[in-house]
Amino acid sequence: MDNLIFSLNATLPVFLMMVLGIVLKKIGWVSESFASQMNKFVFLVPLPLLLFQDLATVDFEKAWNFKFVAFCFIVTVLSITLVIVISSFLKERSLRGEFIQASYRSSAALLGVALIQNIYGHSVMGPLMIIGSVPLYNVMAVTVLSIYQPHRNEMDKGLLKTTLKGIITNPIIIGIVVGLLWSILKLPMPFILSKTVSNISAMASPLGLIAMGASFDIKKAFGKLKPALVATFIKLFGFCMIFLPIAIAFGFVGEQLVAILIMLGSATTVTCFVMAKNMGHAGILSSNVVMLTTLLSGFSITLWLYILRTLQFI
Repeated sequence: MDNLIFSLNATLPVFLMMVLGIVLKKIGWVSESFASQMNKFVFLVPLPLLLFQDLATVDFEKAWNFKFVAFCFIVTVLSITLVIVISSFLKERSLRGEFIQASYRSSAALLGVALIQNIYGHSVMGPLMIIGSVPLYNVMAVTVLSIYQPHRNEMDKGLLKTTLKGIITNPIIIGIVVGLLWSILKLPMPFILSKTVSNISAMASPLGLIAMGASFDIKKAFGKLKPALVATFIKLFGFCMIFLPIAIAFGFVGEQLVAILIMLGSATTVTCFVMAKNMGHAGILSSNVVMLTTLLSGFSITLWLYILRTLQFI
């Protein structure tokens, strides 16, 4: 019951922020153009700073665990490969980029550390899981969203060049690279800089969620419900069913296993919607998956925690 209450406390406020965006648009306080500008702002400033902050403050010497980071990276590669194969069955090619991203991309940074701290009182594996998965999340998100942009039918030289440029200049990728270098070089973080980055990055989730809700079109949403349900099942249950037994076989237990669970089975991050909208996609499928996984993840994560605790792995 405590785990259920915690999970609901972690996920329902996020879902209610989306509902707030819907309500604000309905009563005319937020327009379509304002929501679009808000999406662009979140993509360019708060989100990159949030990822920079998460990685720049990690102490690599104390926390580094190559086996764990390598496992997170390899499983992320396999997960992305699996959903790319599944996406080939979608008749609408323009939906494949959103489907792929929404199926594999977890809210690891936002939920992972908080859940681990709630169970163990500290979080060492959380930042390592972020290092093993989040950079790849973002690189592959830029790649698939570029390749499967609407009205583009094949990967030609021009598209390849555009895709590579998009990866190199993507603000989120830049935030991750700078954060990693900052941590590796052990650069100091003055209080003024730390406080400023913290204040700006704190806007990422609430603004992104409100903008997503304000952009949500319920009539169009029902038209993309089937692929959204498939992506939601993959995100909350499919990956966990495949990779958690493998993680256990590799000897991961306790905090490590909880971090892997969050990487595999937590709600799809709101970043998916922000990136999809800013890279020429409709964003409807992304917003559906984010809302469904956010609403249901409180129950699914609690179920997985209950199973792992009953089997005495955590």
